[in-house]
Amino acid sequence: MPREAPYLEVANSLRARVLSGEWAVGARLPSRAQLAEEYGVGRNVTHKAMDLLIIEGLLEGRAGSGTYIRKPRERMRMVRSRRRERRGGSPFRSDMKARGKDGTWESHSQARVPAPEPIAERLAISPGDPCVHTRYEFMADGQPVQLSESWEPMAITDGTPIVLPEMGPLAGMGVVERMRSIGVEIETAVELPRPARATQAQANLLGISVGELLLEIERIYYDTDGRPVETADITIPDVRWEVAYEFGIDQA
Repeated sequence: MPREAPYLEVANSLRARVLSGEWAVGARLPSRAQLAEEYGVGRNVTHKAMDLLIIEGLLEGRAGSGTYIRKPRERMRMVRSRRRERRGGSPFRSDMKARGKDGTWESHSQARVPAPEPIAERLAISPGDPCVHTRYEFMADGQPVQLSESWEPMAITDGTPIVLPEMGPLAGMGVVERMRSIGVEIETAVELPRPARATQAQANLLGISVGELLLEIERIYYDTDGRPVETADITIPDVRWEVAYEFGIDQA
């Protein structure tokens, strides 16, 4: 059997030591140079090994201070189901309220943004057709918990009070309620979840480390005619959320 790369051997050893409780939560580890000497490897090997454990969430690096045993973070369950859309108002705010937290968000919308080709394909429109593009940063009790980018075709909302999602009489009410107010009934939501790793920009916004595991959900809302009326890319940090899907079973 081929031998594992040296950095993986060091990472496996350090992981076992961390999980055995050799260092307490919050404790500072020996420097990478000290660990390199202990394991008889180069500093680049311990650097890669510790970076791997930072990505896994066992360790955290603090600029100018060192590497520490990471305190486990609260991990909440997010249930994706039809019930989320039947409660009225913002599904996110309702999710947070159910967990005793105050759900808020910051957003920035731009109108008449030409649809990029992948977005146009999702929305069954032509590339370059004008859309409203909105970026969201969602928070629970003031702490960042997820990101989202939404696209709505202006052919549907232009000239209505809901053209900008976070302005007007239905600001903050969620896509389903807003669309209903202009006679568009959303019947179906299709979601495609994919694993990903946090980029520097995502890590900065979510307060996590670069490379941490994310769940990215591509969502499309369809009206009763099967027309796509909104699509979004939702970014959820795995360290904070576990996502469960609930669906009904048709009775015979």
